[in-house]
Amino acid sequence: MKFEKELERLKLFNAKKNDQSLSAKQHEKGKLDAWERIGLLVDENSFVELDPFVETRFNDFGLDKKKYSGDCVISGFAKINNRQVCIYSQDFSRSGGTLGEMHGKKIVKIIELAQKTGCPIVAIIDSGGARIQEGISSLDGYASIFRAMVKASGVIPQISVMVGPSAGGACYAPGLSDFIFMVEGISQMYITGPDVIKSVTGEDVDFERLGGSVVHSSKSGCAHFVSKTERDCFEEVKNLLNYLPQNNSEEYFADIDSECEEIEDILEIIPEEKEKGYDVRLVIQKIFDNNSFLEVHKNFAPNIVIGFATICNNTIGVVANQAKYMAGVLDIDASDKVARFVRFCDAFNIPIINLVDTPGYLPGTNQEHQGIIRHGAKILYAYSEATVPKISIILRKAFGGAYIAMASRGLGYDYVVAWPMAQIAVMGAEQAVKIIYKKEITESKDPSKTEKEKIEEIREKFLDPFEAAKLGQIDMIIDPRDTKKLVMKCLEGLIMKREGVPPKKHGTMPL
Repeated sequence: MKFEKELERLKLFNAKKNDQSLSAKQHEKGKLDAWERIGLLVDENSFVELDPFVETRFNDFGLDKKKYSGDCVISGFAKINNRQVCIYSQDFSRSGGTLGEMHGKKIVKIIELAQKTGCPIVAIIDSGGARIQEGISSLDGYASIFRAMVKASGVIPQISVMVGPSAGGACYAPGLSDFIFMVEGISQMYITGPDVIKSVTGEDVDFERLGGSVVHSSKSGCAHFVSKTERDCFEEVKNLLNYLPQNNSEEYFADIDSECEEIEDILEIIPEEKEKGYDVRLVIQKIFDNNSFLEVHKNFAPNIVIGFATICNNTIGVVANQAKYMAGVLDIDASDKVARFVRFCDAFNIPIINLVDTPGYLPGTNQEHQGIIRHGAKILYAYSEATVPKISIILRKAFGGAYIAMASRGLGYDYVVAWPMAQIAVMGAEQAVKIIYKKEITESKDPSKTEKEKIEEIREKFLDPFEAAKLGQIDMIIDPRDTKKLVMKCLEGLIMKREGVPPKKHGTMPL
């Protein structure tokens, strides 16, 4: 056979690349290997590997190049649900998946390819961090990755899948991505490890409590999705990609059939008692396509619900106050959660629909001292900046600064719609009466009776949505049962929306 020697050499290389003994070490830790992960994620036989022969240039400190096949990372392109993606998967079985100079170059190359070809990039991260033997060359590798990610930000979706450790500066790669997935028990992200923390502060902390999936999904807000197993995780990644465009050039949505039946049972969800909570997810389920809601950041800042849903199979970004948790108030974490999501939707031409029921921003010295002004301003900035179709539906309460952020026409909403039971004001009637009529109530013969009368007066004069509609601040007041039909008609009317922005390099968001 011609070229037998050369072909045999390639065969031996491929056999070495798929060393089953290294895979076994991963399995002993309850983890999949880098190739298995790619196989679970992509369409069968669609993956094409790039740069498998790349290796480190360094030999210092006993560094054995034989252990660094492909420089500990697999990169290439493939299809997921028959749509093009670029992927890299760090190989922890080879020297802990450490990142060196060439490892970094491979990742930068695949990010740039994703940007050039207009497809999402999925990073499968399982690495011990910087390769110490390569010194600052490994740190420069991280710097190049971060810069490539920033350049691609808002151009293509970037997803990080955490299936092992990510320590030190390595954490900023997932931190710069659009969505982070973690797996219970095996995913870790932390800037400094337990040993360093103990030496500096004397605090004993284990890896899970320091930077595991529970911490990052509920406290730090770094993780958007958490799965029980790796297999579940990759299924969730594929599901998310179904909602996302390939890149920022895709249009808002296709044709919408605005004909639909009334939602007869939607009134059963909202309690007549105005202070009683309810699950806003039930409202979301009624308005959008059946079982289409994919919640993002579910365990973080539960007083606000965000995620993707579909209408006639077109992706919509949904932001909804969760009345059953802290009455749907906006606080620091909720502000960050909403602002980031809104900016993602705007970058990728995804329309935004708000379902509003909030008493305002959360008061208190703790919130003030931690910067509620700065964090709360992020929502104002994100919504004001967004040029995609924006529709706000006031379900029940919209008070104060939270009304401005989530429902004010002055912030650039295309349509503001209210249900007839909605209340819109600077603050609730009970609080307003204590300020406006404090003296009159105190001096009256029956303060309790006078206070109740004034509360009712305030509700009728200032909280009534019909009063806001008279001022043009509300475009429509509708029967809640017509909500789905109206949303579809509004979106249909906004298909050709175009909104210019003043020429500038960029704004200065209050970060």
